[in-house]
Amino acid sequence: MESGAVFSGLQPNPATNHNHHNNLLGPSGSVFKLLPPLLTGKRHFYPQHLKLQQQSHFASLRVNDTANTVRVASPTSNVEEELAEIDWDNLGFGFMPTDYMYIMKCSQGESFSKGELQRFGNIELNPSAGVLNYGQGLFEGLKAYRKHDGNILLFHPEENAFRLRTGAERMCMPSPSVDQLVEAVKLTVLANERWIPPLGKGSLYIRLLLMGSGAVLGLAPAPEYTFLIYVSPVGNYFKEGSAPINLIVETEMHRATPGGTGGVKTVGNYAAVLKAQSAAKEKGFSDVLYLDSVHKRYLEEVSSCNVFVVKGNVISTPAIKGTILPGITRKSIIDVARSQGFQVQERFVTVDELLDADEVFCTGTAGVIFRVGSITYLGRRVTYGSDGVGVVLLMMILFQLMMIFFQLMVVMIQMMIQKLKRSKEIKIREHSKHSAQNIKKKRISKKLVEKKFEGQCSWEDKLVDLLKQLMLEIM
Repeated sequence: MESGAVFSGLQPNPATNHNHHNNLLGPSGSVFKLLPPLLTGKRHFYPQHLKLQQQSHFASLRVNDTANTVRVASPTSNVEEELAEIDWDNLGFGFMPTDYMYIMKCSQGESFSKGELQRFGNIELNPSAGVLNYGQGLFEGLKAYRKHDGNILLFHPEENAFRLRTGAERMCMPSPSVDQLVEAVKLTVLANERWIPPLGKGSLYIRLLLMGSGAVLGLAPAPEYTFLIYVSPVGNYFKEGSAPINLIVETEMHRATPGGTGGVKTVGNYAAVLKAQSAAKEKGFSDVLYLDSVHKRYLEEVSSCNVFVVKGNVISTPAIKGTILPGITRKSIIDVARSQGFQVQERFVTVDELLDADEVFCTGTAGVIFRVGSITYLGRRVTYGSDGVGVVLLMMILFQLMMIFFQLMVVMIQMMIQKLKRSKEIKIREHSKHSAQNIKKKRISKKLVEKKFEGQCSWEDKLVDLLKQLMLEIM
């Protein structure tokens, strides 16, 4: 899978009249429009942001009754209004009701085609619903962040969509398309904009649910399915905040088994860890680290996050083999670490290697990167730390810089393009497989800039090459 830019969002239409009540449409609507992707290909990862218009109102609206219909049920939202009146300085990781949720339904054998924003509240389920009786349900989680300029950033929404679709296939459920899911996330975030914490105070956690909501008595796929999104402002996942966490290795209970559903975010996977997790917290530990169920010596993952072991310049993490969730943050950290010259190994990692490690850290959507301060295994407690800037701290810094970089990248490129457009003719160096060609004069346009990102090389190479070329031309 290609790695690419990690943010996605919307930008206000410059033609929008902010003095009137405007309907909020989807990415194809007249009020908001998608920024053009900087990378093209089978999967799009584009460094975009949700830019809220200064004055927007949700009104009762109905888009054509065709596929991807979105109906907004009479909410009102003013971007300039004050944030929700809560204690932003003391946010924990707990549920807090917000204004709106998004709901979409479909029947077995059909496709999701309609969705709507509704006031947040309880939903009705038949006692015989598939999710209640047989656990036919999945969930996903991602976050929205607020910038100082009013932009809202989403981290890898497309990756959540791909993972949800993979899980839905495993659980015999239909699922929304990638475009439907990403658009639904954006609409839900915009509708709840006042609940996004101020910069540096936290984030808006976005929970996606896909469940068998139809009534079924015998063991079978449910006849109806519901896709739902709700959000909640959150702070640090662990009570330790940014301080290192303390884990205990569980030797009796297991999170998943080969051939099971440990590799997808089915709801049942998480209920199974509650007993061990509760017992660990009663003893003062932050969470539980699980071993494989066959040999009981290889690391799997923590209750809700992936684990990494650092030894020298080598960062090792358990391989994805059906019992471990393919974390989205995990993948991003692997990409960042490799780009910085670390040797990253995805393989079987033994508990002995864990105890002999220089550093240990965990990754997940809820808390991004957690430093591990200690591991307790069979009564033996091993502590981890670094006298200087250790690998874990470096990864945390690099990850934050990566996020900041993509926040700025679009602005940088747009500024450079505008400057280049003001020049009637510029020189562009063209590369050839066989020989270097003379510099030719060409007009550069946005289309040309986007075209520079096409090809087989990595997005990092394309970006660096483009920025270097544009900077040379400007200078």
